[in-house]
Order: sequence, then structure tokens, then C-alpha cells
Amino acid sequence: MIETSDFRTYRVPLKNGTGHMPVMGFGTLIPDAVTTISATRDALEAGFRHFDCAERYRNEREVGQALQAGLASGGIARADIFVTSKLWNTNHRPDRVEPAFEASRARLELTYLDLYLSHTPFAFQPGDDQDPRDPNGNILYDRSVTLLETWRAMENLVDHGKCRAIGLSDITLEGLMPIYESARIKPAVVQVEAHPYLPETELLEFCKEKGIVFLAFAPLGHGLRPGPLEDPVITAIAAKVSKTPAQVLLAWAVQRGTALLTTPKTAARARENFTISALPEDAFNEINRIQTRQRFNEVVKTGSPGFIPQGR
Repeated sequence: MIETSDFRTYRVPLKNGTGHMPVMGFGTLIPDAVTTISATRDALEAGFRHFDCAERYRNEREVGQALQAGLASGGIARADIFVTSKLWNTNHRPDRVEPAFEASRARLELTYLDLYLSHTPFAFQPGDDQDPRDPNGNILYDRSVTLLETWRAMENLVDHGKCRAIGLSDITLEGLMPIYESARIKPAVVQVEAHPYLPETELLEFCKEKGIVFLAFAPLGHGLRPGPLEDPVITAIAAKVSKTPAQVLLAWAVQRGTALLTTPKTAARARENFTISALPEDAFNEINRIQTRQRFNEVVKTGSPGFIPQGR
């Protein structure tokens, strides 16, 4: 169990000396452009220094605008923030990787990215349509490229100094292991859904053993109700320690050794989510004993994120 006096400034080292990631991350999956700008600005003001973006979210330009405004206002240097983007499924062919990366970097108005992830292990038919489907609505996969071939092209980005580290998202342990074993540059980060209803314990232990940062998205169960936020164990602990259920869930995530992403859309919620502290050991262990098991996003099975509308 991780113990620290202040989670807000806690950073974890990345493999191969490629820097440190703040454990408290702000996820930018926000459908509305205006809200993207205000929420990113509010997160920066609340203290978040880790920003998780993606080509697929179609709002990198707005995130970049908010980050640049924050950097320009003084007091925050580029080196103080950690910015991630992700390669979308339609760009898995090796010749498409660098152009996709450069497009994300340009939209974010940054000279380099700290981390670049394969958004999912699935390759879709290449093209401008992010969600290619046949007349029956079935995803059109690209069977001509392997994830390892895509990974090799991502390794070249690190070689050329375009990004500091690379990793994988929405992948299972079974999918991760062959890439880890074959990679010249080992994955620095693995980003997956994780919360008390989906602890991904086996994957977490593998990541700890190999020095890979486990980055949990949806640590609040996507905010769905019923879900972890309304679990009686969580609500009872929250009342006992005078914290909100969200603060309890986020603290548990950090204490078990993961970094996390949360997407507060208001300044008040950003401050709430950023202000967390260690739980008592008995409370931490009680959460570990929760038996409910539920995955809220089936992206690991299809490559199509369940919380991003088709056609966006």
C-alpha cells in the first residue's frame, strides 16, 4: 500500500529514465468544446499537472488552447505538466503512426509529448472515418497490420525525440505480455479501466513487477449509478473519514499503487477530486474486500469505446 502525506504532488517514475508522471491525472474525454476549455483551465488551476488526451476525443485543439493559456499566464512551465495523447485505431499501419502523432502534437501546440499510447490493440480500416463500419453496423477491422508492427513505429517516435515514453491503453494482460516480451522499448504505461468493481489485480501485479505505471481510467466507475460511488462500503467510509465517496475511491486508487484519471467538469469538482489524502489501513482493506465485479466499458473486446458516440 502506497503511503504519502500529499497525493497532490506525488509522481511516479517512468521506465528507462523517461521522466515522472503525476499520479493525479485529468482525463479530457469531454464532448463539448466550450466545456473542454473551461474544465481543462479549471483542472490546471486546481493543481492538476497531468493531462490525458486523444485524437479520438476530437478536442485536442481546445485542450491545447487551455493549456497554452495556463502556461502563458505565468508560474507554470512546460516541464511542470505531463501531456499524453493516443494513436487511434485507424492509424495503426506503420506509415500512419508518425503523421497521426504530429497532428496531435500540433493540435495541442506542444513541441513534444510526454507519453503516446496506442488507444486500443485493435486496428480499424485506415481512413478519415474514425468509426468505419459496414452496412450492417459492424466495425471494419484492418487485418493487414499487427500491434507489434504498430509498436515498432511508436518506438521510432521515442528514438527521434518526439515523445518521452510510449505505452498501451485498453489492453488485457494477455495482450500486453507478447508486446512486452518483443518490444525494444518496453511499455512505460498501461492505461485501463480500474476501480473496486474491476480491480485488475493480476495486471496491476504484472505492471508492478515490470516497472510499468498502471494508469486507471474510470476510477469512479464512469460516475454511473448504481456503481462504486453508491456502494455501501464506500459511502460508509466516506462518512467516517469526512470525505466524499469520490475522494475515497481516488485515494484507494493511489494507495494501491496506480496513477489515475478523473474528468471533473467544474472548478468545484476539480478541487474536490484533487484534494485527496490517504485512507486508514482498515478502510483501504475493506474496499479491497468488495466482491462486486463489473466492467463499464467494453472497449477491450471490440476497440470501440463505449462512452464515445459513433460518428464523432
